[in-house]
Amino acid sequence: MSVWDEVVGQGPAVRVLSRAATAARGGPGAAGMTHAWLLTGPPGSGRSVAARAFAAALACEDPAEVGCGRCSGCRTAVAGSHADVTAFATEHTQIRRVDVEPLIQTAQRRPSVARWRVIVVEDADRLNDTSGNVLLKTIEEPPPATVWLLCAPAVDDVLPTIRSRTRHVPLRVPPADAVAELLVRRDGIDPAMAAFAARAAQSHVGLARRLARDEGARNRRREVLRLPQRVRGVGDAVVAAGELVDIAAEEAGASGAQRDAAERAELLRALGAENAATLPPAVRVQVRQLEDDQKRRSRRHQTDVLDRALVDLLGLLRDVLVVQLGAPVDLVNPDVAADVRAMAADSSAEETLRRADAVALARRRLGQNVAPLLAVEALALSLRPRGAGAAG
Repeated sequence: MSVWDEVVGQGPAVRVLSRAATAARGGPGAAGMTHAWLLTGPPGSGRSVAARAFAAALACEDPAEVGCGRCSGCRTAVAGSHADVTAFATEHTQIRRVDVEPLIQTAQRRPSVARWRVIVVEDADRLNDTSGNVLLKTIEEPPPATVWLLCAPAVDDVLPTIRSRTRHVPLRVPPADAVAELLVRRDGIDPAMAAFAARAAQSHVGLARRLARDEGARNRRREVLRLPQRVRGVGDAVVAAGELVDIAAEEAGASGAQRDAAERAELLRALGAENAATLPPAVRVQVRQLEDDQKRRSRRHQTDVLDRALVDLLGLLRDVLVVQLGAPVDLVNPDVAADVRAMAADSSAEETLRRADAVALARRRLGQNVAPLLAVEALALSLRPRGAGAAG
């Protein structure tokens, strides 16, 4: 057992991080260890998983095996409850100054039980100029026993002033068979289902696990993959776009409802207003703030669900292009191979590339906060066959 067991398909990165964790036992200033790291990789590569594993290795208490996975330091760091490990992920489209300042205050404190205080910042690509410059000061002049672990999709997504002061560790998309093996070993999933989920999720570990365990997620994916065949005209496009956005909104609401209720109850308990018939004005202000934050989180989740659907569409169009070009590679979606062949026969490679470009454009628009329905409607219209009329 090791903290690195769930960092699948990342041998080179694990070797770099594990060697650094071993060197870090020499304390601040030890050769081979640095105070700021940047872990990059595409969605599903396991950036945050690798960061938590590295944090656990730095907190490991086993004198013989760094990152043993068994000691209290490893277990609490991975679980997110270690006193010297702080993980931050934003629910907003940007990491704001007000988000960064508490992290900087935490970073100034000496570690209480471990050798190092570790601050993990997921989605460091969401730092804006203001919050990035605030964070830059503490990365330039770090406390001696603090380590910053920043995660982002790519180096170029991070502010140049920050990335130039970090040690970069790139991650890759893990092989599908490695993801399937993890699902079998860790979650007890049937090997055939694990193999299907790993390939359908394009090796994204979290999505593969969800596909393997949630029939509703598999049904929604099938509906998304049918979208190009359903859209023959303007009417079809508008209806299909509305359905896709509604599905994403429903999923975002369902996944967050229980957490929202728990957060509200916890806030009222903390403010001593749990059973109050009427909330005092000061309490109402804090409740409204919480509700606003929850709405923003739900909107971001909806955008994430839609983006994942678009990634599924790109995988389908990739398969169509593979068939059209006769490329000797496996399909990402062998479960819908008949649909892939039908689409390949019904269009040209040029048409498939045009549709893929439209999907990529829709993803960029979602990332730029374009209204989801407008972005998806424009995409659905672009999926129509060339020369399709306005009627459906």
